[in-house]
Amino acid sequence: MIAQLRGTIAEKSTTEVIIDCGGVGYHVFISVATYEQLPSDGTAVTLLTLLIPREDALTLYGFATSAERKAFVLLTSIPGIGPKTALGILSALSLAELRDYIIGGNLLALQKLPGIGKKTAERILVELRDQIGKLAIIGAASSSVPETGNTMVRQEALSALIALGYTRQVAEKAIKLAAADNPNATAEQLIRKGLKFAVQ
Repeated sequence: MIAQLRGTIAEKSTTEVIIDCGGVGYHVFISVATYEQLPSDGTAVTLLTLLIPREDALTLYGFATSAERKAFVLLTSIPGIGPKTALGILSALSLAELRDYIIGGNLLALQKLPGIGKKTAERILVELRDQIGKLAIIGAASSSVPETGNTMVRQEALSALIALGYTRQVAEKAIKLAAADNPNATAEQLIRKGLKFAVQ
């Protein structure tokens, strides 16, 4: 089992990174959240990893924190959630948001996540509610602001832009600008308008 890599970043994108460890390049799939914490190319880095064997491949997944790796393991333990979907969830939400949605029983918010339907969202709530609260999420405070319809629309639009390959920072800025033009916009309107502001 490869649990950690320490080396130099040879190349990276929002969803994957190649780490050069003594002349051997390891290809690692990552979330947008981990990508945003990586240093520039050619810089030394330590990445926590999880090796998942398949019939035709050995795939490495990387994480900036142990809490994110644990969340990934918890998510992939749910029937219907594979590694790709789990990374999509961890890219669309912060760990604090994911925890708050699960503990708060926010089924609608979970259904808005990429690759998650109603049945899978219900499984997440039932199977992870007791476990997700044990994650050591550093600097993550639960929001005291109640979830509103407008917030849900923005979250849906944000998730869509992230799924299209934009970083969370770029997507958040784009949605904020789009919402400023039309505070009552639908998710579809925010996505279309946000794409005009989304500059990498």
